[in-house]
Amino acid sequence: MSEHVHDLGSGFWNIRGEFRLGGVINIGTQCSLIKLESGKFIFLDSYELTGEVRDKVMALTNDGQDVEAVLNVHPFHTIHCAQMARDFPQATFYGSARHAKKVPEVEWSEDLVESEAVAERYPELEFSMSQGIDYIHANEMIHAGSLLAYHPASQSLHVDDTFMSPPTKLLGKVLPEIMLHPTTKKALKDEPDSGERYCNWATQIAHDWDVRNFCAAHSYLVRFREGEFEKALLKAINKARPKLEKA
Repeated sequence: MSEHVHDLGSGFWNIRGEFRLGGVINIGTQCSLIKLESGKFIFLDSYELTGEVRDKVMALTNDGQDVEAVLNVHPFHTIHCAQMARDFPQATFYGSARHAKKVPEVEWSEDLVESEAVAERYPELEFSMSQGIDYIHANEMIHAGSLLAYHPASQSLHVDDTFMSPPTKLLGKVLPEIMLHPTTKKALKDEPDSGERYCNWATQIAHDWDVRNFCAAHSYLVRFREGEFEKALLKAINKARPKLEKA
């Protein structure tokens, strides 16, 4: 997984970045750049842009001046926020309550990223908060909750941790797969129907969003043909449902 900018069409670019566990194992990370109907741009997530990737982004965005906002959609992805704020000082930064606590040097908007106010501000995107699991879990090792963002024009889904895919090089010619985050069961809320609500929410996502470009934080960019995303996500949910509903 190396740094690269993927032009997915219709004003959506997915930027694959590097993130090394312990400074050694690169599990990858991402951010996405979206051109709005106004001609301005927003980012989904923060990433420290360098080299050719930075050059491409700056060329697209009038040397960064046309970036109006950065939407940080995963509460536990905070490492690159401060640098992103330095790179785009004119942009409005949206995040969760945890972002403001962990990176206080950034001037965060009072509107949380998951708020209706932000969703209404950016009609180019459809948002969905993971249901039945904690968005910000008290155990900082549990990262299954996030805010998903879907860009209908390019049929691209930007998701951090909640849904994942195995590396494409391991799949060969097999139908692309989707996995639930390994901490999903631990992330369930302490409520009788939390597992059922999570599975029903994910099932609705599979039916509602015709995803062709699956952009997940710690996976490769995966391309789906018509109907494949729905089948792959439903397969993952149906496999996990018995265990999640018994939790």
